[in-house]
Amino acid sequence: YFSMVLQALVDHKGRFTNINVGWPGKVHDARVFRNSGLFRRLQEGIYFPDHKITVGDVYMPIVILRDSAYPLMPWLMKPYTGALDSEKELFNYRLSKCRMVVECAFGRLKGRWRSLLTRSDLSETNIPIVIAACCVLHNLCESKGETFMAGWEVEANRLAADYAQPDTRAIRRAQRDALRIRE
Repeated sequence: YFSMVLQALVDHKGRFTNINVGWPGKVHDARVFRNSGLFRRLQEGIYFPDHKITVGDVYMPIVILRDSAYPLMPWLMKPYTGALDSEKELFNYRLSKCRMVVECAFGRLKGRWRSLLTRSDLSETNIPIVIAACCVLHNLCESKGETFMAGWEVEANRLAADYAQPDTRAIRRAQRDALRIRE
C-alpha cells in the first residue's frame, strides 16, 4: 500500500484553512512545505494581512507554529533546540501548548473519517480528492459544533498503528540495530 502526506494550516478553532495533499508518505514534511503554494505566498508576504503588533521594540507579524523539523522564518516559529535556559524552555512549553490545537484537529479529522487510516482501493489521483473532502467536512462539523465522540479518536489511533509507514518501520528496525551496534 502507499500513503499520502496531508499538510494543513489549522486556525485557532481547529479548522483547516490551507491544505496540501498528494505527496507520497515517505517525503519529509519540510520538503512538502517548501514546495507548496502556501510557502510561496508566505515568502512573498501575501498570505497573511500585514497586521503586526509591537512587543517591546519588536514588530510581531502573524506567525505559523511548527515543530523543529521546519526552518525558522519571520512568519514560521519553531521551538528552540539544544541546551536551553528556563526562558527558552518556557517558550517551548507555550509553543507546544498552542500547537495542541493542530494535534487535536488532526485527531478529530482521523476520528471522524477513520477510512483515512485504512487501506484504500481508490486510485492515487482520487485519494487527494477524498482527503480534501474530509477536511472540508471536518470544517463544517467543527463550525456547526457537531458532536465528537472521544471513542472515535481511540479507534483512529488503533487503526493508525496498524498502518504505520513502511519506511518508518524500516527506520525503527535500523535504529534498533544501530543501538545494538553502539552498545
